[in-house]
Amino acid sequence: MNTESLNRFLYGSKLTAYTIMRRSTYVLTILAIGFLVYAHGVVESPVRLRLLFYAIDGILAIFVVIYFLRILYTFERVKFLRRTWFEGILMGIIFLNQFFTYILGFPLIYNIFEGIGIPLSVEFYRVTVSLYMLLLLVVELLETQVHLKTMQLKPSITFLLSFIMLILIGTGLFMLPKMSNAPDGIRFLDALFMATSASCVTGLAVVDPGTYFTFGGQLVLLMLIQMGGLGILTFATFFASLMRQGVGIKQHVAMHELLESESLFSTKNLMRKLIFLTLTIEAIGAVAVFLTWGAEAQFTNLGSKIFFSVFHSVSAFCNAGFSLYPEGLYTQPIRFSYILHLVIALLIIFGGIGFPTILDVLSPRNMRARMEQPWKNWKMSSRVTIYTSAILLAVGTIGFFLLEYYNTLSSLGFVEALIASFFQSVTTRTAGFNTVDISALNVPTLLMFIALMFIGGSPGSTAGGIKTTTFTVVLFAVLTTIRNKRNMEIGHRTIPHSVAYKAFSVFTFAAIINIAFIFILSITDAQFDIIKLAFEQVSAFATVGISTGITAGLSDLGKCVIILSMYLGRVGTLTLALALSTRATSTAYKYPETQLAVG
Repeated sequence: MNTESLNRFLYGSKLTAYTIMRRSTYVLTILAIGFLVYAHGVVESPVRLRLLFYAIDGILAIFVVIYFLRILYTFERVKFLRRTWFEGILMGIIFLNQFFTYILGFPLIYNIFEGIGIPLSVEFYRVTVSLYMLLLLVVELLETQVHLKTMQLKPSITFLLSFIMLILIGTGLFMLPKMSNAPDGIRFLDALFMATSASCVTGLAVVDPGTYFTFGGQLVLLMLIQMGGLGILTFATFFASLMRQGVGIKQHVAMHELLESESLFSTKNLMRKLIFLTLTIEAIGAVAVFLTWGAEAQFTNLGSKIFFSVFHSVSAFCNAGFSLYPEGLYTQPIRFSYILHLVIALLIIFGGIGFPTILDVLSPRNMRARMEQPWKNWKMSSRVTIYTSAILLAVGTIGFFLLEYYNTLSSLGFVEALIASFFQSVTTRTAGFNTVDISALNVPTLLMFIALMFIGGSPGSTAGGIKTTTFTVVLFAVLTTIRNKRNMEIGHRTIPHSVAYKAFSVFTFAAIINIAFIFILSITDAQFDIIKLAFEQVSAFATVGISTGITAGLSDLGKCVIILSMYLGRVGTLTLALALSTRATSTAYKYPETQLAVG
């Protein structure tokens, strides 16, 4: 039977087959995720665990069969394989592992990783399968939203809800018995706090992740950081385009608005570049971190060293600031590992300047174009981002060095003190790592840190704060007013008044929220100094994660304030305002002008 005859034979049953496969995918995905969560989070009995993993392997085998059936029922099979290459690779790995394990009696993945000295191979494989199943479910839900026309939500509301969903899933996972070492498990509020902090890439913690959570709990933390850093919508839309027929115009519009790309066509390309760029930088960072652990940093085995390297690389690039050491990078084994500190700082900088800037400045195509045409400059947004970031880094480094030279830096040499000052200037903007004792800082240093945290990183990045571009626009708007000029100009370009209005809106929203929350904290947690409370609040809102050590001691109401602050800081005050606002029926009118006394 040739290809044409086969296609004619299958044509009549194609619609029915696709309906059955899609419904089977829904049911089996939910079932498999339930089994995985139950196995990794609850079950202790080896016999029951073995049965659960047999069931999961059976479900995976069905997925492989469904994938082959989809190839069979697709009449343009070569195009289908090219379009679904990622899913094909995953199915191939699952097929090979199950064939070798159950037919030949040779656990392929386990033996390969054991051979190179990584004893956690089975756990890594299970987590990889878990992550795949989770992504598959998200993709299926996304496709359901494409087909269900009743889901008419604003992109901004969808963005807000995606983080709420991620936080709630993380909270539920943290509360599973096998996720923590505590006999009674973690409290709901503490689980919610840690899930929010990870999903919003903040880094504030009410428990020590390195000792309180089991390996499974640390993996959940890592996944929340990664998903929250880029946004679950980015991942979902990316994998939908990678693993299925693509995404609809509604998803393109949503990603266009959220990524602020120049066109709908560039949105899809930017999204793919964003994912690959992130994974590439994190992989290179993990290798660099692996090679720069100090001799004092002891690990139980190679697998543990690899996991620590990957965790800190992802945490740094996503500007999360979580560490598996009890005192962060200030912990004794790595306190003086300055090369490691510089690697972490470089990852933080890359994560904080934003993906559009990285693509504009460092993409091979743009670099080649500038070599051929040296007069071509960076985009205006890239110039503002890089110059503002450089100035803030320099101000932070010099300021910290001068203010703390006879305090927290007194025991260090000149070069060591300079590196420590540079690292704190980098991490204070949004990352949350520390190589000095934050609780011992002088009050002027804390005030400087509050200002740097409030400004934060750059648009299109994993960073928080009001963003460097907002700060620059506000600053230039003030200078324009002082000089009594009609138009605001930056780099021989006129900035529209609408941009200035947006910048002042972001600044005002952020200032009001922080002042209000500090006021509430001064009532709920009056036992702490107002400076420490202000520091904690701004650190939460700007998703920085640096603390003077009062996080775990906050009251339950105080923790709720910080949780809300972290969420608002991550999704953005302007996004929240736009989501909750109602569009004006008409703007084609103007009232008579009047004067108000200002200042």
